[in-house]
This record gives sequence, C-alpha cells and structure tokens, in this order.
Amino acid sequence: MSRIGRMPVEIPEGVKVTIQGSRVVVEGPKGRLERTFRPEISIQLKDGAVIVERPSDAPQMRALHGLTRALIHNMVVGVSQGFEKTLQIEGVGYRPEEDGRDLVLHVGYSHPVRVSPPEGIEFDVDTRARRIKVKGIDKELVGQVAADIRKVRPPEPYKGKGIRYLGEYVRRKAGKAGKVG
Repeated sequence: MSRIGRMPVEIPEGVKVTIQGSRVVVEGPKGRLERTFRPEISIQLKDGAVIVERPSDAPQMRALHGLTRALIHNMVVGVSQGFEKTLQIEGVGYRPEEDGRDLVLHVGYSHPVRVSPPEGIEFDVDTRARRIKVKGIDKELVGQVAADIRKVRPPEPYKGKGIRYLGEYVRRKAGKAGKVG
C-alpha cells in the first residue's frame, strides 16, 4: 500500500473539511479551496482526519491513492498556513518593482515586463535585495506563477544573469578562450 496514501491528513484547529462524494471543500482562516477527485478513490472524514482509500491494487489506483492524499494535504496546509516561493534577480540594472498589485520587471529588455497576479496570488517585492515572494493558498498556482515569472528571463550559464529561485544552483560555463600568440 502507498506509504503516502495510507497516512491520514490531520485537520488543524480552525480548518473545516466538507466531503460531498468525490468533491472536497476545505475552508480555513486564509481562504477556501475546493477540488473534485476521481470517484473510484474513497475519501472519508474520521476522528478529525481525512482518510483516503483505494478500491484495488491496479497501477492506476495505486498512483491516484497517493496523489489524492497529497492534494488534500496541500489544500489543508494552504488554507491554514499558505504557500510561498521566493525568486532572486541577478544582473546589473535588473530590478523588480511593484505597481499596485502588478509586478514590473526591468530585466535587460528594451521595455519593462508587467506581470499581473491571478486571483488568490499576491506579490511581496524587496527592491533592495532584488527578491520577489509569490504568496497564495493554492500550491499549484503559486508554483505556476513563480515559474512564469522565472520564464521572463531564465538564468544564463555564462554570467548567471536572470531570474532564479532562491537557492537555485546555476551551472556556470567558461566563456571563449582568448587568442594566444
């Protein structure tokens, strides 16, 4: 049996989980998330925890077992604590700015790049450290918005300039060897 799938999802104080068939609604202090799962997977609420069970040991059911439990756990953590990804900007003259809710990036193009956050996402910009925090309750959406911002100017291997995740290692390459002689 799946080691992830068989673990119960503990529900913290202040979080309410409602299960209607294969639809799960999670409400907490930070917001509300809902998702519909495959009907073959059984989701039940027992003793203040969510239990996920599968009907058989078919490979697809085994995969869905752990996935369903992980998604429900991410929903519970999202509405109680929230998620955050931090991006670092490297490069001379490269900088982020906030313009209302929008993020404006000056990253070496002839024009500034404007990024508007989708519903449920907010940006926290530290202009002195050149860091951008993407915050929200939906883990999937936070990761996608952070990846879209990184895609504006991915880090290049020669000088390391660009937008990278905080702590991301960028493998550096040697440039052209000078002409000897």
